[in-house]
Amino acid sequence: MWRSLSNIFHLGRKELASLRHDLVMVLLIVYGFTGMVYIPAVGSGIEVRNASVAVVDEDGSTLSHRLADALPQPWFQPPVSLAPAQIDAAMDAGRFTFVVDIPPRFQADVLAGRRPALQINVDATHMSQAGVGSGYLHEIFGAEIERWLKTHDIVRPEDPVEAVIRVRYNPNLYSHWFLGVMMMINVITLLAVVLSGAALIREREHGTLEHLLVMPLTPAEIMLAKVWSNAVIVVVAATLSLVFVIGGLLETPLRGSLTLFILATFVYVFAVTAIGIFLATIARSMPQLGLLSVPVVFPMVILSGNTTPFDSMPPAIQTIMQASPSTHFVNVAQAIIYRGAGLEFVWQELAVVAGI
Repeated sequence: MWRSLSNIFHLGRKELASLRHDLVMVLLIVYGFTGMVYIPAVGSGIEVRNASVAVVDEDGSTLSHRLADALPQPWFQPPVSLAPAQIDAAMDAGRFTFVVDIPPRFQADVLAGRRPALQINVDATHMSQAGVGSGYLHEIFGAEIERWLKTHDIVRPEDPVEAVIRVRYNPNLYSHWFLGVMMMINVITLLAVVLSGAALIREREHGTLEHLLVMPLTPAEIMLAKVWSNAVIVVVAATLSLVFVIGGLLETPLRGSLTLFILATFVYVFAVTAIGIFLATIARSMPQLGLLSVPVVFPMVILSGNTTPFDSMPPAIQTIMQASPSTHFVNVAQAIIYRGAGLEFVWQELAVVAGI
């Protein structure tokens, strides 16, 4: 027993020494847990930012001018005035994400107590902003009309139901708080597969795998040594990324226990590095390993629920993805980091990852 553990430990040390001399892999790890986390988080936000908008003012009233001036920056660019006949051409050319058409007699209808409709034309090819931006415009115009009515001592009858929205865990709806953690999880998945698989491929390409197999070592010892060494590298790098990149540069509040997150990450990385070892037993070269990793890592990343809500996926996909450790780790990471959950809330998901 002790001899087996000693073999696993010393073989793992050999893996760490080998990685130290592999400059490309070292640079990949550093860039993966810094640039690949920070750049997408700050550069590809899911909230509306600098959206292009045009206004077709067919009313020409004080209220219509106030609505055009109510669009705040940096959510929207300064609105461009269009004629009604220019709407279709502007939308077809992709010049604007939103075109607001204020109909004739809009102010008069509002003063008369009627509820005239504003037409908002949306270019839904700008998918990340189309749906959210429509809601922004609805809220902005509604609030501006209410303020304008109060200046004329007109109060609308109260609606029978008032919706009060309370946003938990991310009250300002900062997308980089969410995207930073999710990108880190994606990098963990990618590098855990690639590093462990590359370690075995490197042994084969250098001709040292046969040397290991003829030594008094079991295949399990060889595999576990590569798993624990690469798992330690990924966990240490992920922890530093969480503290200094996500908590530091992105200023994301880390509400949960760092120790519990490290434990959960180690359990997850153990499962994913084992997948990398399995792929390396099939592949015969690094290019083959890279090609095999794509159909494995891509579904694990996209369908785990870290970017698209898991409940919105088809039931068949939800059932299949229960077999992926990434699905359960995303739930654990979100619960710990965002909601400050303790072990009593995440132990079942952790047990599933360990079982996988």
